[in-house]
Amino acid sequence: MIGCFVRKIFSQLLLLVTLVLTVFLGLGIFTNPHAVAAITQLEEGPGQMVYQSRQTLKDQHGNNWQAIAFKRIPPNGKTSFELRLVGFPGVVEIDRSKPLLLTNSLGKTLTADDTSSIIFTDLSAPESNVGQYDLQPLLPQLQPEIPLKLTLAAIDTSTSLSEAIYLSVPPSFVQEWQTLLFSGE
Repeated sequence: MIGCFVRKIFSQLLLLVTLVLTVFLGLGIFTNPHAVAAITQLEEGPGQMVYQSRQTLKDQHGNNWQAIAFKRIPPNGKTSFELRLVGFPGVVEIDRSKPLLLTNSLGKTLTADDTSSIIFTDLSAPESNVGQYDLQPLLPQLQPEIPLKLTLAAIDTSTSLSEAIYLSVPPSFVQEWQTLLFSGE
């Protein structure tokens, strides 16, 4: 009789815990909505390694941008750390005459130089929706606990007017970029 009572209480308690976990998981309380991508390692050639992470960022218009952060270690050991931003073709053209601005919520702004010219084999016809920036000197200065916004100079293809593209970067992405900076060392 007491054994049946204990089993009944245990069953009800187990059901309650299951329901609570289901609700919490459904609300995303135990999951990260900005889950970081895995850092991948590629050997581009003999003695040349590339470590990278890929994420998706949204601009103020709701357009998706692919953000590819990568560290390249060539055979000579001189590392580089770049951020490549890729928008949808035909939607926006990146103005490479202007740098990428990284601004934290405290108002501190850092400037990343454009390095896009090194990625195009035909410099007379570079992909207008792709930009690449040198983050190596800036990464140690970023504080992942402070929200970050990227400002990219662009030209709206529908109006041919200059505009600023704003991309919000979650703290988890900045943390992953900083982890990537120390990969392979």
